[in-house]
Amino acid sequence: MYPVHDVDAILLLSLSLAAKRRPAGLVEIIAATDLAQGSIPSETKLSDAFARLSAYGLIVEIDGGYTLSADAQQMMESQRKKDDNEKRIYRLKEHLADYHLEGEHTTIFVTGAQLLAAVAAHQKEKLTATRSMLMPKPKPVEDKKRPTSYKPFFARKRRG
Repeated sequence: MYPVHDVDAILLLSLSLAAKRRPAGLVEIIAATDLAQGSIPSETKLSDAFARLSAYGLIVEIDGGYTLSADAQQMMESQRKKDDNEKRIYRLKEHLADYHLEGEHTTIFVTGAQLLAAVAAHQKEKLTATRSMLMPKPKPVEDKKRPTSYKPFFARKRRG
């Protein structure tokens, strides 16, 4: 696949997060993109990435939702679990550069208006009090107490 854009790898990574058990909707994909990268790319870049990746057969539309194809799932399985998101995106770009198109696939066209509506819905969900499963959980505050040292009974010195 040539040329490889950053948004393509980000979209694959966010789809792998959002569509683990069932095809994901646009709002779920946007939430996963925000979680993975910390920001959301523009709607034109995302719509172009959807078109490119679906034309190469890496994204499939099922029942109004989007999921990874078998080739894209194989790319995601080859990722290291201990890598951070920057390394994952870099490795995904390497895999995308080595990927060769096999056969013809249907292109998925996602409009900018659909993506803007999904971004607005995601921003609205972030502001509400409901709990999103894609948002990172806060870590509990740990009390760091110094361990007290005890002398064992037999360590006392004898006077004599």
